[in-house]
Order: sequence, then C-alpha cells, then structure tokens
Amino acid sequence: MTTFPSPQETQPWAYASRQTDNNGQALNTPILLLEMITMKRILICEDEDTIREFVVINLKRAGYDVVDVNCGEAALETFESEHGNFDIVLLDIMMPGIDGFTVCKKIREKSSTIGIIMLTARTQEMDKVSGLMIGADDYITKPFSPSELTARVDAIYRRVCMSFIKNEKQSVIESGPFVLNLKSRTVTKNGAPIELTQVEYQILEFFMNNKNTALDRASILNHIWGESYYGDDKIVDVNIRRIRMKIEEEPSSPKYIITIWGYGYKWNDTQ
Repeated sequence: MTTFPSPQETQPWAYASRQTDNNGQALNTPILLLEMITMKRILICEDEDTIREFVVINLKRAGYDVVDVNCGEAALETFESEHGNFDIVLLDIMMPGIDGFTVCKKIREKSSTIGIIMLTARTQEMDKVSGLMIGADDYITKPFSPSELTARVDAIYRRVCMSFIKNEKQSVIESGPFVLNLKSRTVTKNGAPIELTQVEYQILEFFMNNKNTALDRASILNHIWGESYYGDDKIVDVNIRRIRMKIEEEPSSPKYIITIWGYGYKWNDTQ
C-alpha cells in the first residue's frame, strides 16, 4: 500500500529549521516561519455542480488553494497524482460510482494526518456516524452557509497544523500500558503502535493530560473542535467509540475510557 507524506513534511509552509549541524544537516528544532506560509490546499469532491462551485468560491475567498473534482474516481486519481499533497479533503457522500465513504477510507489508509470532512444531507443521520467511524474528522450538513463552511474547514486546518507542532517541554505522557509521544505524535500500548487519526490522538492526549478527571462533552468538544464548532456533541461520542475499538481489550466493557453517565468521560489511569 502506497503511503504519502503530509504537505507539512514535504513543504516548509508552517515549520522549518534554520539551524544545521557541522555536516549541514537541519537540526530537529522547529521554528514558526510565518513568511514561509503558502496557500492551504484542499481537495473538494462533490458531484453537484452548484454546490461544488459554491464551496470552491467561498474557500478560495478564505485563502485556500482549491482543487475540485466531481466524482470519487477522480478524487482518488487526483490524490494519487498529487502525491497526497493536500491538507484537507472535503467529500460528498452520495455520488455515482465510488461513494464518499470509500474515498474517505482509501485516503485515510494513506494518511493519518490529513483532515477529512464529509458533506451530508439532513436525512442522512447514520451517514454522519458511518463517516466518522471510517476515519472522517468532521461532517457538514447541507444546506450550509459560507460562514459555517469556512469555520468548519478552518477548524480542521488548525488541527492539521497543530499535529506538527512539537512539544519541547515534555516528550512523553505515560499511563498504564500506554506511552503517548508528543514529538512524534504516536501512541503505543505495551510497546505496540496504535494507529490513530489526529483527532483521535488529540482526544487521547487531552484525556491523558487529565487523568482520573471527569470531562464533560462540552469541554472535550471545545478543546478539540473549538468553541465556534457548529455541530452537535455526538461527534465526541463517535470518536470515543472509535478510540475504544483501538485501545480497549473489550470495547463494550472499557477499562481506560470510562463513561460518566449524563456527563461525559474519564480516563482511568491504571498505574
């Protein structure tokens, strides 16, 4: 399976290192280079021309470098030909041929860091859950306003950016069999790596920074998705379910992420 590096790894658009060692090799010391920021790249896949044009126009106005296609096949071909060089992918679910779910799954297999947003209709409640369970980071319900569109996309873009900021004060967080590496943004359980999306990683980091503390859904939502998030708190529950499937021995009887009924969740530090 072909995997692609993220745009942040192939382009110094947000972070870079000007310091070098005696051999001229860049040191692993990230510094913010605002002057090197380039346009933010987004791939849009929507088969309805009017909706696609609406999205393209508004995201270009918001400063995004937009590539748009009208079917799932074209989305996968473009992602492949561009070597995965996108920060965000915006996918309609219901399309002829390859649907948005399939595109989402294939792109997520190639990149755990790219932001993926699904476009859904109001009547497609289960589609929202299904999209999140296969790796989407968020969903936008049609119809939507330009302000909601840009706010949701901007929130995902900020999260993608944050995934490449290295924490120099603390390198790891340990809890029971888990080690969360803040520099490489990876998680292991008993030494074995756990594949997480960036949203899942950030939720787990939030939990492990607040061990044995009950966290309400609103706090989790605001910390991960931001206070300006337009959606509902179901997205928290779906992501928790997905994380449990990856870290718990028995997801139906969780040992680490405990449900606080009527409130939220708690990370159970087993140390």
